[in-house]
Amino acid sequence: MNFKNHDLVPATSHPGIRVEQLPVRDPAGKVVADLHATRIMLDNPSQYNSYTTEMVKGVILGMRAASNDRGCVAVVFTGSGDKAFCTGGNTVEYAEYYAGRPEEYRQYMRLFNDMVTAILHCDKPVICRVNGMRIAGGQEIGMACDFSIASDLARFGQAGPKHGSAPDGGSTDFLPLFVGMEKAMESCTLCNHWSAHKALRIGLLTDVVPALKVDGKFVVNPTVITDRWLDDKGRIVHGEFKTGAEAKAGKELLARGTVDLSLLDQAVDGMVTSLAMTMPGCLSKTVESVRKHKLAHWDKNRETNRAWLGLNMMTEGRAGFRAFNEGNKECREPDFLLLRQLQARGDAWGEPLTEAILWRAHGRATAEAKQ
Repeated sequence: MNFKNHDLVPATSHPGIRVEQLPVRDPAGKVVADLHATRIMLDNPSQYNSYTTEMVKGVILGMRAASNDRGCVAVVFTGSGDKAFCTGGNTVEYAEYYAGRPEEYRQYMRLFNDMVTAILHCDKPVICRVNGMRIAGGQEIGMACDFSIASDLARFGQAGPKHGSAPDGGSTDFLPLFVGMEKAMESCTLCNHWSAHKALRIGLLTDVVPALKVDGKFVVNPTVITDRWLDDKGRIVHGEFKTGAEAKAGKELLARGTVDLSLLDQAVDGMVTSLAMTMPGCLSKTVESVRKHKLAHWDKNRETNRAWLGLNMMTEGRAGFRAFNEGNKECREPDFLLLRQLQARGDAWGEPLTEAILWRAHGRATAEAKQ
C-alpha cells in the first residue's frame, strides 16, 4: 500500500538528539519483524543532558515522527550515559543568552511548552527510561511520559526556587497528581531530592531496578535505606537517603562498584513487549484517557506560566541562572537572605542589586559584597 506522508517536515537531525529504532520482542524473546520502538535520546552528557533550544526542537519533531510511524509500538525517552536522564534547561544558554531578555525567553518557552505537549499528544505510549538524575525540567518532561522505569541510582527533584525560577513547566501541574499535594509542595518549594526508591514508594515511578555492580553482582543503591521501613519513632524511612556513618559506608561501596544499566534496558524492553501484546486501538484510547488528567491542568496553566517565566528573566531568573553558571561546586546560589534584606529596605531590581547578591557565586568576601 502506498501510504500518505503526514509528517510536517522531512526527518532531520538536531544537535544533542539521537533518534533510533529498537527491536520489539515477543514474550518468548524473539524479535518481531516490521515492529520497533523509537528511542529518543537527549545526548548532552557533559552537561547532564540539559536541553538546549535546538534539542527541544529535536524532541518535538522526534515525538511527532514516532506518532506517524506505523511500525512504532512505543517511544523510549532517555538520556545518554549513566549520570543523568536530564537536569532541565541548559543553564549556560539560560545565563548567557536568555537572562535579561524576557521576550526571547518567552519564545523559548513556547518551544518548551510544545515539547511537553508533544509528549502528552504522542500517538504511542511514552516510556521514560530514567538512567540517572531527573531534576528540574528533566523531572517535568519525565512526568509528561506515560511510564517511568528508573535505575535505582537515579535522583528526582526540582530546582526552581533555588535557582531563580518556578517549576511551572509541568511540575506544579503534574506532581500533585502523582504524589499528592503535600509532597508536591515540599518538592516544588524546598527542592529536596528523592531517591528512586522513595519516588517509587510515593507513586512517581512504574518500576525501579538495580544498576550498581560490586564484585560482579548487582546490589541495591547503598546510599539509600531499603532494609527497613520505620525508624525508632515510627516514621517511614524506606527510600530515604542514609546519613552519618551509614551514608559514608554507602558512598565507599558506591565508589567500589561500576554502573551497569542492562537491567534497566531489560525492564524497558519488557514494558515494550507488554504494550505490544495489547489491541493497538484500545491501548491508544486508554493512554489518551488517562493522560486527560495531566492535560487538564497543563492546558489550563501553560500560557500564563509562560508569560510569567519570561518576565522573571529580568529579575530572579537572571540572578539565579547567572549564579549557577558563574559559580562553582562550592556555591551556585545567590545570597537569598541578602536579597530579602535589600528588598525589605526598598532596593529595586537592577544591576547593582543583582551583583550584590551574586557575591557568593563570584567568590567574593562577605564584607566586600555588602559594602
